[in-house]
Order: sequence, then C-alpha cells, then structure tokens
Amino acid sequence: MATSLGANTYNRQNWEDADFPILCQTCLGENPYIRMTKEKYGKECKICARPFTVFRWCPGVRMRFKKTEVCQTCSKMKNVCQTCLLDLEYGLPIQVRDTGLSIKDDMPKSDVNKEYYTQNMEREIQNSDGTRQVGLLGKVPGSSDMLLKLARTTPYYKRNRPHICSFWVKGECKRGEECPYRHEKPTDPDDPLADQNIKDRYYGINDPVADKLLKRASTMPRLDPPEDKTITTLYVGGLGDSVTESDLRNHFYQFGEIRTTTIVQRQQCAFIQFATRPAAEMAAEKSFNKLIISGRRLTVKWGRSQAARGKERDRDGVNDMGLKLDPVPGLPGALPLPPVSEEEAPANYFNLAPSTSPAIMNIALPPPPGVAPPSTPRFRTSPVPYHGSHGSRPTTSHGHETSGPHPLPFPGSSAHGRPRQPARRILIRRPCHMILHPVTAHLHFTPFFSILIKM
Repeated sequence: MATSLGANTYNRQNWEDADFPILCQTCLGENPYIRMTKEKYGKECKICARPFTVFRWCPGVRMRFKKTEVCQTCSKMKNVCQTCLLDLEYGLPIQVRDTGLSIKDDMPKSDVNKEYYTQNMEREIQNSDGTRQVGLLGKVPGSSDMLLKLARTTPYYKRNRPHICSFWVKGECKRGEECPYRHEKPTDPDDPLADQNIKDRYYGINDPVADKLLKRASTMPRLDPPEDKTITTLYVGGLGDSVTESDLRNHFYQFGEIRTTTIVQRQQCAFIQFATRPAAEMAAEKSFNKLIISGRRLTVKWGRSQAARGKERDRDGVNDMGLKLDPVPGLPGALPLPPVSEEEAPANYFNLAPSTSPAIMNIALPPPPGVAPPSTPRFRTSPVPYHGSHGSRPTTSHGHETSGPHPLPFPGSSAHGRPRQPARRILIRRPCHMILHPVTAHLHFTPFFSILIKM
C-alpha cells in the first residue's frame, strides 16, 4: 500500500507495525523451520480498515500460501488467530465461544464508533501486562463444560490444503501434477459451509461452522452413573506414552480421596478407584468428554463389576486381557470325539480309504474252516526268502502240484522239514510304511520289521 511520508501523520501513528504475527498452531504448520515474508503496511485490516503489517508463508508441503487477514489489535480484542479467526484457546469459532461463556459482545460496526471503540481497546491493551485477556473475555470467571467437550486438542492441518482448481473442474487444466491446486470434485453448492464470511466469523453472527458445532453440542452423549452403588472406579483410556500416573493423580485428587491407581501400559488405559461413590460421580461428571492431559484428550468411563465383566466377556468372546479375538480363517473345525472302544471302530491305522480290500487294510479275519486259530508269531527283522523259481507254483513233499491257492513258504513250512502251516495274518498296531517286494511278494514294514502275509 503506497503511503506518503508527509500526509496526515496523525492517522499514520495508529498504523500497526509488528515483528511477528499472532497465529494458531494449525495456520503456522507442522514445520518448525518456516520462512515468512513481511510487508510493512501491506494491506488494510478487514475489520477496522487500518493498514497493518502483512505476513505471508507456506505452512507445509503441498499446502497453499497463507497470510494475515486482520490486524493484531482486532486479534487481541477477540483473542483469535490473525488468519483463520478461530479462538486461540479452544480452536472454536467466536460464536461458539461466546455462547459457551455466556458473553454478548456488541462491538460497534459503524466507522466512527468502531474507530473510537478500537482506540479505547488499544489503550487498554497497552496498559495490561499481556498475560490477561482484554474486554469482556478478561472478566469471565472460568471455562465452560461445553467448550471443553468441543475444543480441538490437535492441529487440523487439512485446513491448509490448496483450493480446488477451477480449470480442472471444467476439464481444461493442462498442468497435471504440477498444478498447485487440488484436482478434486467440489462440494455441494447448497452446503451452508460453502458460504462463509470473515466479518460474520469475527462478529459471531450467521456463522455456518458455529451453527454446526452448536448442534453437535446439543446431541452429545452423557455419562450416567451405574446402578451398582459399590462401583467407585473410573476407566481412563487413550493415555499414550506421555501421560503418567502422577499426571492422573494430580487431576483426580481434587474430587476426593483416591484409593488406587492402576495403569495398563499395554492397552494404554488406567483405572482410578476412589474411596467414596460421591467423589467418583463428581470426577466422572467433571471429566467426561473434556479431560485433556499433556495435550491428549482422554476417554473417561465408569468401571464395571467383576460379575458384569465376566458375563460381557463370555457374550462378546474376549480374553482375560479384554481383547476381542476374531476367528482365524482357514483353520479346521473342532476334532471329532474318539471312539468309545476298539471293538466299535475299525482298526484303520494307515488312514486307508474305506473302499480298500480287507487284506490290504490288514484287518484280522477268521481262519479257514478246519484250521485252528494261529498263535502269536515271532517277528523276523529280515525278509523271508522264497525257495523256488519265480512264477512257478509251490508243490507238495511228493513233487506234485497242489490244487488251489497255497500260501508262500515261511520258516516252519514243509521246505524246512516241518509240517505246513497256513500263513498268519497279523494286526500291526505300530504306524509304519508299507513296501511290496517286487520278487518275493513280501510286505515290508520299514524301518522297523517285515512280515509275510497271505497274498
């Protein structure tokens, strides 16, 4: 703004010259090393219309450049940020803050009255020590529960994003990824949040953002005390790594005597047990949805009795630590119950198919007619050799061929000078591998022993 050094020096003495702006953490950005440009008397304030020093900076990567909009005098009168005009303490619009504190600040809007009011407030600011707020804000005795519930505790850097590219909306943007604006679909033009005015925000009237927050405050949940009068424990969640036991005690001791304080670091929660029920009820009422310790908003709920906790755990399927266990996909179901006795279930120790022949399944069969049941044999650790030419049929002791199927010779048969005995069928109860010998037709059980069976 071009000015003349010799023109109306009385008005120029009220112009603002500052070295650093008054900003909130969101507008300042997350980068601690920031570069600003300073323009002395660069623009006039959008509220009082007086020239002031304009600061311009970029709050972060892929963010739009921001600058101060109002002078520091108007900012100090309302305790707001020079850029977003939100309250510096709660991060809320002025209309919401004044409603929560029951303040009605009728700031004049005409030029003459506004100039007179601004000069008086500026004189009050100069006489103060800078630690207290000026105007009606300095006369408020305390804070409001509604403001503590609605207050923003962490910066909202999404508010610093670039504006939407109008050329991209029309399909005419040719910059591509180099475009500094956002390539997104705009919001509904009928949305009340799309129509915001900086003067309405400052004076606290017709602010759509404030109306939305006030409606949210009217529908916020309440924390009702449990019916069980023996419960005097409060659950505090969302501790993180910065909140310690001493921080919790320093906050809750004002409501009454604390019996125990237990912190579960794994779940980042704590349990505060009071000595009396009235102290626990007062702590729950004063801390629900408005407890902020070390910059973290903590969750406050009533504790539960052991009986109610056990019933809820059984119903929801949680473990002893309170963690809900989801079923793992792909695992088989529950195993079937074992058979009552061996006589009721078949002895299928090799997991063979039910359609397999009984001889291969090695199930004990009754002996042929006229033959006595065999006794338990002694096992050999090596295969039994076959005495005779391959492919020929066994003969009797007189050299004649026998009719019908005959068992293969084994120790104790006529080949060794003893009476012939039928082949024995053995029920093997030890799991092992079966291999059929290609020449002698023996069934080998490796790696333990081998046994001759009837083929």
